[in-house]
Amino acid sequence: MTYNLIRYGVKDASIAENRALAAKVFEALDETQPQSVRYLVLELENGEFVHLVGYDKDSSALTELDAFKAFGADHAGRRSTPLVRSPAKIVGDYRMLARVDEAVPA
Repeated sequence: MTYNLIRYGVKDASIAENRALAAKVFEALDETQPQSVRYLVLELENGEFVHLVGYDKDSSALTELDAFKAFGADHAGRRSTPLVRSPAKIVGDYRMLARVDEAVPA
């Protein structure tokens, strides 16, 4: 699996919109359930967003979703910093995210 880490800042006035558009992407992924894609988005306190994208052969199962296209439509206009994309390797992972059937600790 190929992984990329993508990081960028969002203008204060666009944070809620960016968050809502990202949520729509996750709704579309939940509906289509592509097995070839892994996707995580984090929002940091300072208005930065971090995406970790994993895919088998290509990322089209994610990038061809209408919701993802809508997310990218005015992405440059929402950003406060340039987008930085870096290839990444997962060195370790220990229960970072709860599975669907696990309770998330309060």
